[in-house]
Amino acid sequence: MEKIKIETKNVSIEFPGVKALSDINFSIETGDIRAVVGANGAGKSTLMKVLAGANPTYTGEIFLNGKKVELRNPAASKELGIEIVYQEVDMALFPSQTVAENIMMNKLITGMKHKAAINWASINKEAKETLDRLRIDIDVKKLVSELTLAEKQMVLIARAVQGTCNFLILDEPTAPLSTAETEKLFALVDHLTKTENIAIIFISHRLQEVLQICRTLTVMRNGEIVDECPITSETTIPYIVNKMLGRTFEENFPKPETHIGDVMFEVKDLSDEEGMVKDVSFYVRKGEIIGISGLVGAGKSELCKTIFGDRPKKAGKVILNGKELSIKSPTDAVKNKLGLVPEERRKEGVLIDESVYFNLSAADLSKFCDGIVVSKKKQLDNAEKYIKSLGIKTPSANQRVALLSGGNQQKVAVGKWLAADCEVYIFDEPTKGVDVGAKQDIFTLIGEIAKQGKSVIYVTSETSEILAITDRVYVMYGGRITGELETETTSDSEIMFYSTGGQK
Repeated sequence: MEKIKIETKNVSIEFPGVKALSDINFSIETGDIRAVVGANGAGKSTLMKVLAGANPTYTGEIFLNGKKVELRNPAASKELGIEIVYQEVDMALFPSQTVAENIMMNKLITGMKHKAAINWASINKEAKETLDRLRIDIDVKKLVSELTLAEKQMVLIARAVQGTCNFLILDEPTAPLSTAETEKLFALVDHLTKTENIAIIFISHRLQEVLQICRTLTVMRNGEIVDECPITSETTIPYIVNKMLGRTFEENFPKPETHIGDVMFEVKDLSDEEGMVKDVSFYVRKGEIIGISGLVGAGKSELCKTIFGDRPKKAGKVILNGKELSIKSPTDAVKNKLGLVPEERRKEGVLIDESVYFNLSAADLSKFCDGIVVSKKKQLDNAEKYIKSLGIKTPSANQRVALLSGGNQQKVAVGKWLAADCEVYIFDEPTKGVDVGAKQDIFTLIGEIAKQGKSVIYVTSETSEILAITDRVYVMYGGRITGELETETTSDSEIMFYSTGGQK
């Protein structure tokens, strides 16, 4: 197969107060699977958006097979066969339309522009042929709203390769996937590179997966490329982390010593109306961090939202300091000193188009009022405090949260609840899509919350995090608690046993 090569020469880009990329020389040929890794804010997404035509203000040059090209808009990139599938798959799909319509969207838009009649039989046929070519088994007449996250991702990949696609950028593609779904994605990626002669650019913070699926590696730090190499059996996670951070990283987080007091928070026989949460009971003591573990789809996020009043409760009790709470909405939860940092931070955790200072005060605006008027000065003073203490990288408190890196958005999502001074903090997959440095910052922050005598519920499918930060762990399977374990005496294998429905 003929190789197609894209390369950047001295590409730079600046945003207000930030040099996001500095003289980047990057190249990739079709047939390769290239990992692009780096800490949040390293410039990975900025570079990928340059290639996708979404960062038109770049300086420097871009070449396709030696010929200079301009990538100043997404249409120019698509014409050259450069496609990108972003992490937030729901934002790129039309839920009320069918799988076929979503896959063939580019063709449908072209037809509408030329006022051509749409042959729906042909649209369905071409969409099915594309899925068959990729070995994806999804009914093309099904509505996208009825699909799982993994299926939605497959639809986006099918849309990307339905036309001319030489370079496919996947941004954190495995973040929402189960182990089985990840293996299916990896099989698809391998097929695309070997059979379709497509280059895959794979952006991920899951370094074990990088070593498993990728063939070459680019490491970025502070807007620069600091290393490029083939991935071999000699390439290790500590080596990559050292290059990413410019320092070593201790994987085993030193959990701070805390005084664990009496029971503060209890959930008794809790069920939701949709049957995703079934008779769940657990308790958390003052100063304690409990883990809720389980595979993707076990009901962990649904449990968080049911406790927080974001899903209708069918039965059960939520008790704080011996008093049963009446929580019918998130507003009730906030009034009762409960805070939730949700899994989908861009959709639910932050107000993406608002400023950093507004977000950091949004959980309890009443604290920042002079009479009935919200005081911007109080909001800014609060923001400066948390920007400093949380290490939020932002040019100013006035910066829109949408312009921050994923890890810094997560710190803002956490910071707003710190400002609200809750008694119980629920963290749902708090390190999803953040790098190892930001992960360490978040662990430190959660440890400090526990030291203040608060109760912490840490929800994740990453057993390494459960073992690193919690005191006890409850394991979920099929919406139920299948095991309660002491973190100090449990193991990966025991947690996995209960996560897959095992019982003793």
